[in-house]
Order: sequence, then structure tokens, then C-alpha cells
Amino acid sequence: MLELARERGVRLPADDVEHLTSYMVVREGRSLPEYLDRFEVTLSIMQDAPALERIAYELALDHADENVRWLEVRFCPALSTKGELSSDEVVEAIVRGLRRAESERPIRAALIVCTLRTFEPRRSVELAELALAYHGAGVCGFDIAGAEEGHPVREHGEAFRVAHEAGLPITIHAGEAFGPSSIRQALEIGHAVRIGHGTRLREDEGLLETVRRRRIPLEVCLTSNVQTGAVEGLGRHPALRYHRAGVPVALCTDNRLMSGVTLVEEYDKAHGTLGFTWPELTEVARTGFRHAFVPEAERWELLRAFEDQVTRLPAD
Repeated sequence: MLELARERGVRLPADDVEHLTSYMVVREGRSLPEYLDRFEVTLSIMQDAPALERIAYELALDHADENVRWLEVRFCPALSTKGELSSDEVVEAIVRGLRRAESERPIRAALIVCTLRTFEPRRSVELAELALAYHGAGVCGFDIAGAEEGHPVREHGEAFRVAHEAGLPITIHAGEAFGPSSIRQALEIGHAVRIGHGTRLREDEGLLETVRRRRIPLEVCLTSNVQTGAVEGLGRHPALRYHRAGVPVALCTDNRLMSGVTLVEEYDKAHGTLGFTWPELTEVARTGFRHAFVPEAERWELLRAFEDQVTRLPAD
């Protein structure tokens, strides 16, 4: 961030790594909007193609170094068009960065195009069409993110209809800062095949059973759920309950910078604080591959490689 800002003459809240880290990482978040405020800082240096390509490239390298083998990067291209870039150019820059990382490390990566709940519905349709234009060429899915309360999925129903009818995989941020009705809309109106967060699913036992029966995976982000106030402390997170109830659970980082966390650390917290066992963590990792937004042949290839690595680990 510091290097990109200096090159572009952008003023950041701090001019050294220590103090910038202190500002950017959410230590005691109280709400989702407060958590999202820091994105304005990152977006100030994400308005040209070289910056976007470098960020995507280094993001994928960081994940590869942590043994991540399939990476889905969520991003709203419209937020990087404040300069001279079009949304197409934004996507192309990010994909170039991911492809470069793939050529250097044992990792595969793709982009999930996000719209935002606060956008006008027509803008969401445009982003769904953008995702479709690059589906299979660097884009693997469509999502909606941002403040849940007061911005229901039904307002963006046309965008999800467009994506769904064209066969684009859909995941939706829901049940984080708003209740089970947000999850229900994601499934019934948004055609979601995965739910981002789903933390408040426990408030509706009938809906929980529907999610379990339909094998809808939850993309669980332990650290950020504490930071945004979705749960009152890591020890009270319902992830283990969901998993043992038969709901597919995959661990994710949400935003690595603002949350100050890696995927490895999220697995460690799931074990050390929540009590996930080794076989359960193995199943959580397997769930991520089973529900990856990739063609079926590639999904089985990823799973086979995963199983091969797991069987070669020491018994202890």
C-alpha cells in the first residue's frame, strides 16, 4: 500500500508500515459499516491497471505460500472505475495478475464479481452482465456484498435472474449483519448455491434445516464475524454447531487486511477456540473444494490432489 501510494501521490492515514497496520486492521470492530469504512483507503490506490494487477498477483502469491490451492477473489470492479478504467479493464487487470501468479506457484485462482447492496438495481444488472462476459475467462461467480440492513436482495432480483439463467454460479453475503430473512431471500430470490457468512442462521431452525437438506455451504469468516459484531466473541461462534448439524461449512478469511488474519490462522482458531477436531477440519477443507466454482472435472482434480496430500501427512 505504501509503495503504491507513493508512486501515485496518494496520501494515506499513516506513512510507515507499523502505523498504517494499526489503522487498517480492525481490532475491536462494532459493526459492519465501521468495518467497511477502511475500504475507502484501499480503493484510493486501486484505480489503475498496474496497481490492480500487482495487488491480484501478490494476493495469490501470499495464498500459495500458505498452501491454498484454489482461490476465489471477491471484488466489485465498479469501485475501481473512478479514474480512466472501464469495468472490463479492471477485470482484465486482475485476471492478468492472477494468471501470472498461477504461472509461478501451485495455485489456481478466479474472480467473483460483486455488486453492492447500496447500488441502483440497474448497476447490479450491468455487473452481472460483466461477470457473464468473463465467465470461464477469469471470472467464476457472482455475489452481492455491503450493508445488509435496509438493502434487501429482492431489490437486485433482476441481476440474479440474469446470472442464474445464464448458468453463472451465485454466492451471496447474507445473515451477517441482518437476520435469517436475509438468508432466505438469498436462496429464494438470489438463487444462491452458497451463503457468505450465514452467521445468524441459528435464529431460524426451519431455515437451518432447509440449508442442511439442500447442502448449501456456509462461507464462514470467524475473525471478521467478531470484528463486525455478528457474534459476541469467537467462542460463541456457531460454526461448529452448524458443522455438526450437517450443514456444509468452509472457512474463509473475508478481508485479510482489515481482519489481520490468514486462512491458516482461521483454521487454528477453529481448532483451538471452537474445538473442531482434525477430521472435522479436514472435512471443512474438503467442503471448500467440493463447492468450488469450477467445472466438475477441475473440481475432482483439486479434490484428488487434496486427498493425496492429506493421506501423506503424519498420523499425529
